[in-house]
Amino acid sequence: MTTSTTGGTTAGSTGRARLEDVAARVGVSVATASRVANGRPGVAADVRQAVMTAMDDLGYARPERPGAARGQVGVVIPDLVNPIFPAMAQAVSTLLARERYVPALCPLPGGGITEDEHVQMLLDHQVRGVVFVCAAHADLEADQERYARLRARGLPHVFVNGTRRPLTAPSVAVDDAGAVAAAVRHLVELGHERVGLVVGPDRFVPNRLKAEGFRRALAEHLGTAPADADRRVAVGMHTVEGGRAAAGDLVDAGCTGLVCVSDVMALGAVRAVRSRGLRVPDDVSVTGFDDSPLMAHTDPPLTTLRQPVAEMAEAAVDALMAQLTGRRAPLQEVLFTAELVLRGSTARAPQPSRP
Repeated sequence: MTTSTTGGTTAGSTGRARLEDVAARVGVSVATASRVANGRPGVAADVRQAVMTAMDDLGYARPERPGAARGQVGVVIPDLVNPIFPAMAQAVSTLLARERYVPALCPLPGGGITEDEHVQMLLDHQVRGVVFVCAAHADLEADQERYARLRARGLPHVFVNGTRRPLTAPSVAVDDAGAVAAAVRHLVELGHERVGLVVGPDRFVPNRLKAEGFRRALAEHLGTAPADADRRVAVGMHTVEGGRAAAGDLVDAGCTGLVCVSDVMALGAVRAVRSRGLRVPDDVSVTGFDDSPLMAHTDPPLTTLRQPVAEMAEAAVDALMAQLTGRRAPLQEVLFTAELVLRGSTARAPQPSRP
């Protein structure tokens, strides 16, 4: 075999640049260049970018078997109970598969396994990146240093919904505050003057944003003072029973319109109304959030705020692919608008009975 030298770059008989040439151009080891070429983590972002640039300059072609998987990408979600999370995971997984990445689903809690333990297992399996859906990044009481460590080791990752500031990775989210405000406006337009919010714990960013949107909307549309608005907020767990308990308090306080921050909690709210001998929507109107599968087939069909799951998943995967291919992914949040889907669980406010 003969070799030739052109422009200071040594190439084999094919005339193509070798991985050794790329490593020499950047001043890194061949092992580091190999990690970048194969999309593996553990390389600082600036080094990864420099190696990718050298590959382009030298015309280095990464060997790739047609149709072969490029590696695994972790998809971390809070649980498999709330239908919106499996729906988001499915959308993300489908797009990853199209890019020839194998999705590794990590639901939390998973048999007592923490998010950090899930991530460590993913790293042990040389995962190429991670998509975090409303994980610890959305928890105001959780340590965010875990994500700084991922960034420092060059592992591409993206956040979906509830990202805390400052951002350490690209983020995709639905406009929680704006969505709840739209639900409040809908109920007010139907004549409801006593509107309540069924919300989850305040420690989670999406809940806090939804509560802020609710308070602003009450002030704007009903002139409700902050202290009075606070009395219209009932907190419960993100479960049917949690929604039932929180909604029950608001119904007992005279609310005729309920805005729930998840479809699961809204189903609990419907139960709370019926357990008091009242009807939905004749006596109390109920709205949900997410437009989870089957919400059009509940009794009554649920008026809800639809998260644009497909579009959000596409934006998240695009941001991850940018990092995996060495392109710059800006640290900013891409915000999506939820659509208010009108169904049978909301109606005009009941008229006061005559004496």
